Amino acid sequence: MSGGAEEGVTLEHTPTWIVAAICTVIVAISLAMERLLHVVGNVLKRKQQKPLFEALLKVKEELMLLGFISLLLTVFQNAISKICVSSDVLTSMLPCKREDNKETGEGSNHTTSHFQKYFALTLSGGTRHLLAETPSTGYCAKKGKVPLLSVEALHQLHIFIFVLAIVHVTFCVLTVSFGGLKIREWKRWEDSIAEKNYDSEQVLKKKVTHVQQHAFIQEHFQGLGKNSILLGWVHSFFKQFYASVTKSDYVTLRLGFIMTHCRGNPKFNFHRYMIRALEDDFKQVVGISWYLWVFVVIFLLLNVNGWHTYFWIAFIPFILLLAVGTKLEHVITQLAHEVAEKHVAIEGELVVQPSDDHFWFNRPRIVLFLIHFILFQNAFEIAFFFWIWVQFGFDS
Repeated sequence: MSGGAEEGVTLEHTPTWIVAAICTVIVAISLAMERLLHVVGNVLKRKQQKPLFEALLKVKEELMLLGFISLLLTVFQNAISKICVSSDVLTSMLPCKREDNKETGEGSNHTTSHFQKYFALTLSGGTRHLLAETPSTGYCAKKGKVPLLSVEALHQLHIFIFVLAIVHVTFCVLTVSFGGLKIREWKRWEDSIAEKNYDSEQVLKKKVTHVQQHAFIQEHFQGLGKNSILLGWVHSFFKQFYASVTKSDYVTLRLGFIMTHCRGNPKFNFHRYMIRALEDDFKQVVGISWYLWVFVVIFLLLNVNGWHTYFWIAFIPFILLLAVGTKLEHVITQLAHEVAEKHVAIEGELVVQPSDDHFWFNRPRIVLFLIHFILFQNAFEIAFFFWIWVQFGFDS
């Protein structure tokens, strides 16, 4: 039997033990993954980690969406591959440079898309063509046309969507994990504050704080950026790269939060609240929202040979990341300016007043939206790089 006939064997001529073995492996892997997610969910519920449990449910929703996309691609792949168009339609907006096959003399009927090339697979010392004459190709060739999208191209698109979702979830988990490690470094500051609050002598002792001598004011109000808005932004830009949050920042922001939201509880554990807030934000950024899928579609549309879209698009998350970091540092600077400009000395501790007015359009959620987009964009670039590398080679 020829190589092409072997690859075209249907299920009715396939040994039953092969079908049973393949189904067993696929079902076993699926059940193992389902039980793993179930166990993780039970552990999170037992530890009362509601935000992380909701994030896990979000991951399950993404996997369900992927399963539905896979089902649609599988069911309609033959129908899509039998949509025939003129070969001229496939000569524009190609992701890779077109290679004409002049030796065959069939320039009008050969496939022009990068995804419809002949991919060679070396098996048992020989070479086989993955895209030999397929029913859809023959169906369109009889009409003097070519398939709109080949079965192989649909399969590669299927793999790309799956890789994108997996890399995005993994990237979000790693990012939030590193963020959690960073926040846990602040626990020693919370412990030192708690020890001071429990010291009765320190609590009863009244003192006068000179604003200009406070470490928080000295770091953000005095020196560079004091008399210039532009220099203030420059200072905020560079400060995000070193000591983005110092002990004086943490202590001052903690006290400001307590005085604003829970004035009657001076022993409030602000560090524990920060961990819960991070976990709550995680469930917002782990999913792939509809506008992120729109971004994927736009990129696939603009990924034209010679436009270098993949190169230019890499600057988007980089610029947004710098903008978000600078803005968050500038918010802290604004809080320091408000206090320093109103008071010379105050009785008790220095208290700032957090407000949504310091954020873009008075909406802090814009920052979370940008972080969500940055995480997805980075995951998209990583997934796209490895997908191209595996499917078409490093030099593609």
